[in-house]
Amino acid sequence: MTESTSFSIKYWAESDRPREKLLLKGKTSLSDAELLAILIGSGNREESAVTLSQRILQASQNELGLLGKKSVKELMKFKGIGEAKAISIVAALELGRRRRAEEPKKRVKITSSDSVFDLMQPLIGDLGHEEFWVVFLSNSNKVLCTFQLSKGGITGTLVDVRLVFKKALEENAVSIILAHNHPSGNLKPSMADKNLTLKLKKAGESLDIKVLDHLIVTENAYFSFANEGLI
Repeated sequence: MTESTSFSIKYWAESDRPREKLLLKGKTSLSDAELLAILIGSGNREESAVTLSQRILQASQNELGLLGKKSVKELMKFKGIGEAKAISIVAALELGRRRRAEEPKKRVKITSSDSVFDLMQPLIGDLGHEEFWVVFLSNSNKVLCTFQLSKGGITGTLVDVRLVFKKALEENAVSIILAHNHPSGNLKPSMADKNLTLKLKKAGESLDIKVLDHLIVTENAYFSFANEGLI
């Protein structure tokens, strides 16, 4: 066996190979690096797929959330990661993000600002741009639907007040909760955030549709207008 072939996973014991290990022991037995190695399939002349995957994860502080923010071009900077492998990584992590976004929907009743954060964080918490969403609720605070109202740049997004309440009437919602993210991580509401909240609250009053809260969401935390007495 040459030095270069010793890095190849095919020469490992069967129980140590990521694909075989998954089949033999189940998916939970694999480390993040081993799962990533399955995605990329092979490493480079100096590293196995697992070792390369470990290095990629280390560059993201071993956090999948940070890895999920990397672009195809950024991933291609690692030796052994071409465009196809980079696309596979990005696609897999996006699927994981969407799965997380679906899971909180099972908690159909909003009981607190924490439950709103649980619902919205997977959708907008780690985005690099601002998005404004509305959660439409029934009279028992059950989620009728979540709706992306607008998508903007790093510093802001535009909101059509008429569209908010058109959608609310279509869904027969009796109340709504507003949510948008701050890519900067700053939780402090801007004057524009405050003015928009007041504008939507006043518009809702004429239709008997209450604006219960407005959350500013970041990756790990949130600001609630209701909790802070601003609504």
